[in-house]
Amino acid sequence: MNPTPSILDRIGNTPLVPIARIGAGLPVPILGKCEFLNPGGSVKDRIARAIVDDAEQRGLLQPGATLVEATAGNTGVGLALVAAIRGYRLACVMPAKMSADKRSALVALGAEVIVVDNAPLSSPTNFRNVARRLAAERGWFLTDQFAHPANPRIHEQTTGPEILAQCGGKVGAFVSGVGTGGTITGVGRFLKTHCPTAKIILADPVGSRLAHLVNAIHPDVDAGYQVEGIGGSEPPAVLDLSVIDAAERVTDEESFTMTCRLMREEGLLVGGSSGTAVVAALRTVARGCDGPVVVVLADSWDRYLSRPWMQQRI
Repeated sequence: MNPTPSILDRIGNTPLVPIARIGAGLPVPILGKCEFLNPGGSVKDRIARAIVDDAEQRGLLQPGATLVEATAGNTGVGLALVAAIRGYRLACVMPAKMSADKRSALVALGAEVIVVDNAPLSSPTNFRNVARRLAAERGWFLTDQFAHPANPRIHEQTTGPEILAQCGGKVGAFVSGVGTGGTITGVGRFLKTHCPTAKIILADPVGSRLAHLVNAIHPDVDAGYQVEGIGGSEPPAVLDLSVIDAAERVTDEESFTMTCRLMREEGLLVGGSSGTAVVAALRTVARGCDGPVVVVLADSWDRYLSRPWMQQRI
């Protein structure tokens, strides 16, 4: 027998699979990076382990410490796995808009879940500001995914090299949404160095301002939308806009319709932001692309089963 030391050692090295039926007849393939197959069901497992590893290496965590994070849910699940194995407690601050499925999962994993009103970053009741305040008041360790340099660094060190190797050294474009910005920044930096012809494309929900910040041709709007975990009114601290070549704005309806197509036509059990990214990938191919288009399939369907958009389509 040769068992894995822990489930954390199964984070990363996710498969890259063709999105064959939806992409049939296209001049270049669309390939899905299956981050939903990480142990915690999302791309955020990578940064959860990286941030805790960094804190431990710098002696910032005492045995039994409490971690606190502002999360849409996925980073919380990743941190819950790390906390369980490493002996920490975890508190997750979530905006009210996030699904009940995510809250239930975090509670089942032993996390304390603190739900706050949906509020802009300028408000003291914004989930990120509440997490920072609780860390200061209670002596909890703020994992700080939106600003921690370990976030983009782990994608530059692992996700980017995995993608380039899986594509045989040639990537036409890389497409991703932005939650914290770590994935698109880290992968973008790696590809700009090792495959400089690759285009880095932001897949942004209609209602988010980030596409406008990439290119002012897009409207400067800050409105509500239903897709979870991506987009925003202001760029997170770790997001490097300079690595992004273009942005595609995608509506909720387009995102959710594509998500259900990915499940039913490709057997890919993914969440709404994956639909956003695949719509953007199809547009990227239509605009012309020299090589395969890699798209991040960020998380799993199981955290959205109760959402109206899912219920209406099953």
